[in-house]
Amino acid sequence: MNYGSRVIAIFSLAISMLAGCSTDPRLSTDTVYLGGKRVPARPNEDKRMNFDNVSYWDGDSASGSPRIRISRSEQKAFFYKGDQLVGVSAISTGREGFDTPAGNYKIQQKNKDHVSSKYGDYVDAEGNIVMKDIDRTKDKMPPGACYDGAKMPFFMRVNGGVGMHEGFLPGYPDSHGCIRMPGFMAETFFNNVEVGTPVTIE
Repeated sequence: MNYGSRVIAIFSLAISMLAGCSTDPRLSTDTVYLGGKRVPARPNEDKRMNFDNVSYWDGDSASGSPRIRISRSEQKAFFYKGDQLVGVSAISTGREGFDTPAGNYKIQQKNKDHVSSKYGDYVDAEGNIVMKDIDRTKDKMPPGACYDGAKMPFFMRVNGGVGMHEGFLPGYPDSHGCIRMPGFMAETFFNNVEVGTPVTIE
């Protein structure tokens, strides 16, 4: 192969590699991560998003009564319709000292736009965070601040203050007791359960 042919071959290879990058799933905004779809982080927000190769849903055409099994040891939620497993979600349950309680429960409440009455941030009049990740029962509010409750979209109450909802997943138990899920899975579970749907936490 002469010099000119080698240059053309190298140039062609470079063009094909660049074209291939445009389809690289790591660069797509449709790629799903543990926190949901990749979106620009807000100021002061943790930018970690680990790839989620666990979660899936295949239950739209399935029939049967819904039920959910939460495995704390596997950090996964399993959704069944009848005896058929139709979906699995990565989760993050309660960290040490805030353990997610084991037991047999039922969905007690559904609230798409739920906000925590206990955990959140203290912010100033402009919405700037004054104190982050506070517990209203323990952390005194600074003068001039107000409470901004943690957002818990697609909240499905299971037991007391514990429920399943959209939230950040670092890859290990990290919540105050709730079961955090990627946004797309929290929404799917939410749309496929009713008050009274059985939930087993083990």
